[in-house]
This record gives sequence, structure tokens and C-alpha cells, in this order.
Amino acid sequence: MAFESESRPEERPAEATEHPAEEPETAQPDAAEPAGEQDPGNEAEIEEATERSDGVEESGHQSSVVSPQDDGAEPAPEEDELTRLRRERDQYLELAKRAQADFENYRKRVAKEAAAAGDRAKGGLVRELLPVVDNLERALASADEDEQHLAEGVRLVHQELVSVLQRNGVEAFDPAGEAFDPGVHEALSTRNEEGADPGVVLDVVEKGYRLNGTVLRPARVVVSG
Repeated sequence: MAFESESRPEERPAEATEHPAEEPETAQPDAAEPAGEQDPGNEAEIEEATERSDGVEESGHQSSVVSPQDDGAEPAPEEDELTRLRRERDQYLELAKRAQADFENYRKRVAKEAAAAGDRAKGGLVRELLPVVDNLERALASADEDEQHLAEGVRLVHQELVSVLQRNGVEAFDPAGEAFDPGVHEALSTRNEEGADPGVVLDVVEKGYRLNGTVLRPARVVVSG
């Protein structure tokens, strides 16, 4: 019993030496990262993040507010609707006036072209008939006394044909004694004649004809030299 009591005090210091008491751990900040209280830039970042989050919340709150136009109300007051209708009415009226003016111009142009085409067709037919008229006149001029009964029939045919041409706007002109005009006369020859001024039509070989004022065939004449 005495031996055991003496040996225990010697073992306790050894255990204290081999197993030292652990020191309490204290939180030490990382040397590479300063604490928030020591870094002013860290505090500025925290405040900026806070302001952004507040702005997002405010914008989200504002986007959730329904505008007056989204609640099914009228898009425009009554006066604006009336103004729009009047503007559309004026536009349609202007379009109608333009269409009417275009149609009127088209109608006049078509009528003018149709009249011109009719005159051209009529002129072509009259040109084909003019030699017939000339031959009938030559036959009447060369008829003898004993052939007057035949000449009378030719004269009736000639008168009827000339009347048809006149009703269709064809007229003959005889420029004997007039000054020569190359626009309406065709000189076949010249002849010196005493007492006649130069450039005067002496004889008419074939009469000229006009259709509604337009020369169909110039008069073929002999001019003084």
C-alpha cells in the first residue's frame, strides 16, 4: 500500500508532460483578407448591393401597377374619335375625286383617240374614192352633144357621191388665181403668162380635198413662172 502511494506522484508529472493542456482556439482573421471593419471598400460594395436590391424591388413594384389604359377603358375620348372619322372621310372623298378626275380624263382621251381613228379610217376611204370623182368629172367634161342622155346619168352619180362626201366632212377646193402654197398645193409645172404675177396658180389639174379641215389631197396645179 505504501509503495503504491509513493509511485503515483511520480507518474502524474510525466502525464502532464506528455499530454499538455490544449490551448483554447480563438478565431483569427485570414491575413490575406482583411476584416469588414478594417476594409472601407468592402463596406461600399455592401451598400451598393443593398441599393441595387432596393431598386429591383421598387421596379418590380412599379411594373406590377396597372396603367389606366390596361384596365379596359376607352383608348381615346369621344372628340378624338370624331376627328379620326372626319379625317378618314376627307381622305376617302379626296380619293373619290381623284378617281373621278382620272376617269373623266380617260374618257376624254379615249373619245379623242376614237375620233382620230375614225378620221383616219374615213380619210383612207375618201382617198380611194377621190379618183372615182375625178373620172366622173372628166367624163362629164368630155361628153358630146349626142351623148347628153348618158352624161345626165353620170352627172347624177357624181352629185350623189359628192353629197355623201360632203355629209361626212369632205370638201373640195379649187385654188385657181390664188398664190401658190406648198402646204395645200402641188405644182406639176410652171408656165410664163403675160400679166400674171410669179407664183400664182394658173390652172388646176385636180382639185384638192379637205376632211374636217385636214388636207386629204393637195390640189395639183400649174404655177406661173
